[in-house]
Amino acid sequence: MAPQRRGAPKALEGSGAAERRRPSSTKSVRAPRDVRKKWLRVAVLGACTMLAALLLWGSLGGDDGITEVLAHRSEVLPGRFIEVPCSKDYDSHRRFEGCSPRKCGRGVSDAVITRDEARRIRSIAEKGLSLGGSDGGASILDLHSGALSVGKHFVNLYRYFGDKIQTIFSEEDFQLYRDVRQKVQLAIAQAFGISASSLHLTKPTFFSRINSTAARTAHDEYWHAHVDKVTYGSFDYTSLLYLSDYLDDFGGGRFVFMEEGANKTVEPRAGRVSFFTSGSENLHRVEKVRWGTRYAITIAFTCNPDHGIADPTFT
Repeated sequence: MAPQRRGAPKALEGSGAAERRRPSSTKSVRAPRDVRKKWLRVAVLGACTMLAALLLWGSLGGDDGITEVLAHRSEVLPGRFIEVPCSKDYDSHRRFEGCSPRKCGRGVSDAVITRDEARRIRSIAEKGLSLGGSDGGASILDLHSGALSVGKHFVNLYRYFGDKIQTIFSEEDFQLYRDVRQKVQLAIAQAFGISASSLHLTKPTFFSRINSTAARTAHDEYWHAHVDKVTYGSFDYTSLLYLSDYLDDFGGGRFVFMEEGANKTVEPRAGRVSFFTSGSENLHRVEKVRWGTRYAITIAFTCNPDHGIADPTFT
């Protein structure tokens, strides 16, 4: 039978043995507290780091209340269309049967314009805007009217630069511009079930170049929500052709359809066409561009031939 162990003899109260044991007891209590303090510091530091990351992400173009991405930059969409109820904005304007919106909505397609066409047409914008550019973050080039951002103002590039225009652009540039416009027009007509011949190009139709430079004038504040039919009475159908890529060429700058509790966004992709009926059913805005440069063309159509404009010509 194994011998039984005797328990350690109890130290008498007030003895030296008891006193010697007290410091080790204190250390055993202190150690867990030190561990807890250490982990608390780590947790606070981690939380602060996470908060800083979230704030940075938001400042670079976070979700901004957006609950759904209608078109991701990584997608190649043959076509996506969402029908929405028409607003009453069109009732205060002359209606044209077979053209004025009865079916309203918004669509996105990457099959209308090729990325090569987008690259080539972007070069037109780059050449034209090399002649000027806004002091603020948003510059425009309108080949129809000749309007060009220069500093805090606009000039007519055809009058202001005269014959120099012949060395900047070519007839091929203008023909490409017309071809692209016609493709966009046909895509809109097909999506809304109307005749392409009933649509007329209207003003303003223009290139835009947006960067992160602070706004200098009201024209630079492109990010405010608006309705095209209210801002430009002639608009019935609006389209945008993107000429640069979200997150590759720029951050922020997404297109946002404003809906209560359910905003939808389109992430730009070179060659992507976004189009929609121009009334209050498609209240929208553009996020501020946080870095890089965003290029696009706004191409607008009206059903009223009196508000139509001609294609630009190289003369």
